[in-house]
Amino acid sequence: MLTRRTALGALGLVPLSIAVAPASAPGQARYPSQPVKLIVPFPAGGPTDLIGRLVARLLQDHLGASFIVENRTGAAGTIGLGALAQSQPDGYTLAISASGALVMLPHLMPKMPFDSQKDFTPITVITAVPQVLTVRKDLGVKTVGELVAMAKARPGKVSFGTSGHGTSLHLAAELFRLRAGKIDIVHIPYRGVAPALTDLMGGQIDMLFGDIPVMLPQIKAGTIVPLAVTARMRSPVLPDVPTMAEAGVADAEAETIYALLAPAGLPADRVALLYATLAKALREPEATRVIADQGGLLVATTPAESRTYIATESRKWAEVVRLAEVKMQ
Repeated sequence: MLTRRTALGALGLVPLSIAVAPASAPGQARYPSQPVKLIVPFPAGGPTDLIGRLVARLLQDHLGASFIVENRTGAAGTIGLGALAQSQPDGYTLAISASGALVMLPHLMPKMPFDSQKDFTPITVITAVPQVLTVRKDLGVKTVGELVAMAKARPGKVSFGTSGHGTSLHLAAELFRLRAGKIDIVHIPYRGVAPALTDLMGGQIDMLFGDIPVMLPQIKAGTIVPLAVTARMRSPVLPDVPTMAEAGVADAEAETIYALLAPAGLPADRVALLYATLAKALREPEATRVIADQGGLLVATTPAESRTYIATESRKWAEVVRLAEVKMQ
């Protein structure tokens, strides 16, 4: 498991010491003194839900109060985050967000039920899960450089599948296209990554970005070829696959980040307590196993680092949406 110090160094962030804050200010009731609701804005069983339930267990074990997961789904995660934005900033309503709803959709949807930069207090970015660029095994390329050369030699002929317009996989592919020299490749959107992966294996499309846990079984089986991971460092589960930068395409990192959020205005002592408790607990064996199983890198940024990280990611994806002229359909 990647350590927090290594991960933060790769992100250009400075790791800070972890100090547990008092549970409450003098004269106030101890926090938490009642059950805490943890909103997961996606269905049970998915990656956001798995991270959310891990966080709930860790905080419950260490803080002694119940942390209850509520799957409030719909509108690609924006309904659940909208509910968080309208909640009281008392620490009794929190949420887990994946990066799509937090830093991508605000640049794709004309009306959002929240302002991702103003309506939340980031507690920590828990983990970052990179994607992997894969191609069909009979495409005839083994490196990113060869793929880019093919695309330049055959403009409009190389196809890439995605899980749909405006999804994280689509934006990752558009980021790659832009950073590789605005290569002319053809977008084939699907309703989810599973049918896109099926067509990649069947030779109907040429390339596909996907989250590492989804793509790993087929990579190991040899039915698709991995060319690069979209992280700043190699993945522990794909140690022989280079990063995009190592493969010759700089600034093409695309990671799904999972963050613990509270409503804007949460008192500083409660922010500090939640962060310090979770950052320490994330080093426990159960936590490292769950994160590793998701193909993730442990990040555990401080609240201040998290705010900077989220803002930086938001600016990056705003630029991709604008330059690639991505539209929701």
